[in-house]
Amino acid sequence: MGILSVRNIWGGYTGIPVIKDFSLEVHKGEFLGIIGPNGSGKSTLLKLLSRILTPSRGSILLLGEDIRGMDQRAFARKTAFVSQDTHIYFPFSVMEITLMGRIPHLGRLQMETKRDIEIAEQALALTDVFSLKNKLIDELSSGERQRVIVSRALAQEPLLLFLDEPTAHLDIGHQIQILDLLHSLNLRNGLTIVMVLHDLNLAAEYCGRIILLNEGGIFKDGRPEEVLSYQNIEAVYKTVVVVNKNPFTGKPFVVPVSRERCRRL
Repeated sequence: MGILSVRNIWGGYTGIPVIKDFSLEVHKGEFLGIIGPNGSGKSTLLKLLSRILTPSRGSILLLGEDIRGMDQRAFARKTAFVSQDTHIYFPFSVMEITLMGRIPHLGRLQMETKRDIEIAEQALALTDVFSLKNKLIDELSSGERQRVIVSRALAQEPLLLFLDEPTAHLDIGHQIQILDLLHSLNLRNGLTIVMVLHDLNLAAEYCGRIILLNEGGIFKDGRPEEVLSYQNIEAVYKTVVVVNKNPFTGKPFVVPVSRERCRRL
């Protein structure tokens, strides 16, 4: 049994299923990427896996236990979730927000210990925002805010980390920095990662396994070179692409092709 077992789940919004009869096994230590066109169910699936949404049918097991029956604090000690857009409505400092990741590990009304502060500082350093720890969150750029949210998730010390487009608001330098960090945590610490990405080339470079979604189900599941063929991409995304190999890593590299230019050739 994997760290996460998804068995025939259905789920969506207001009774309308987006994810349909979906099954998946995520093994400990995997770096799993979820890709697919808009409306294919990527974010809905991640919300179901992270207990933000409840499936109408089927079950999701975390280490063999149905997540619907788990205590919320126990679930939060094992998993963390980074959304694409996190809204913080009060002017907390960067350090205060990162320390919120320690809440599942504290007793009721218990204050943070020296160890909790050390863990939060390590998370801030890993995401390159330690120098901002005393700044208020509403003083930061959107990219800096996103790195703080990742810091908070890392401070939870999860076994399983869910991320929904974690690089969406970052420049290319910080995109690579965050993904390098996640890749390192995956390799060195055995952190299991399930991440939604729009960028196919970033998914190819960092994910050991990719699932390509289409209309609420899995169209293709496998290694990047198995999933990111031009045939699969064109079938699901309805666009013309060329797939080459990255000359440095040998991973698939997807180049979109203008339909207008294709017609002219």
